[in-house]
Amino acid sequence: MSDEQSVRLHCFAHSGGDVPIFDHWAANAGPGVEVVPISLPGGGRRRSEPGVTTHEALLADVLPLFTDPLPGPYVLYGHGLGAIVALTVTRALHEAGLPGPALLAVGACPPPHVPELPDARRATDAELLYFLGGRGAVPPNSDEGIFLRAMLPVLRADLELAQALEEAARKPATAGPLTTPVLVVASQGNPLAPPTIADGWRQWTEGPSWLRTVPGHHFFVGNRELPRLLGRACRVTRRLVRETVPVG
Repeated sequence: MSDEQSVRLHCFAHSGGDVPIFDHWAANAGPGVEVVPISLPGGGRRRSEPGVTTHEALLADVLPLFTDPLPGPYVLYGHGLGAIVALTVTRALHEAGLPGPALLAVGACPPPHVPELPDARRATDAELLYFLGGRGAVPPNSDEGIFLRAMLPVLRADLELAQALEEAARKPATAGPLTTPVLVVASQGNPLAPPTIADGWRQWTEGPSWLRTVPGHHFFVGNRELPRLLGRACRVTRRLVRETVPVG
């Protein structure tokens, strides 16, 4: 295992999150996996930069990271908003005729054709607070009211981005449907995205798809079970890619 090239696991965080939520992943993903968190403009370590709220701006920032990838297979994982970002990147690479991820993993997020989000462009602060407060969108051990009000500008911008990406995803693809395998990760305690979302995600690829459930609520991204699961998926993906590459 140590002589083989590591599979890169590129990670996109949920709304209001950033790369520190993945700090413990390297220790839990296991051997042969390189965890590569990706930060978006306007939040976390890049909060001094203007945020992105459109499909075009998101791809202009993120897509160059994948148009000339390093050798070997890689996996994309997105949590919440990050799931829609990961799908958007995968579809854009497919549309451009470029190699994409060997596996697309999405967690804690309904598929784009099942809109669950309020219209962030028109909703009042009170409406957004009501929606977010009732959907488990507050990290554990946080005061709900203080957290939501402090984070509302960031959350509103992230909701606008999610809305734009969902709208773009629902437009017909010129290059045909994806064939990328999709792993859907959900938790029973997440009212925003229960395990039944897997049925909807299967409509977004002609490749195989799987559902795996983990303990927790919306923020199971912070638990050990998720990186362990994705680490195993990365190692299986590497083996499958190696077995399908023609020799000679």
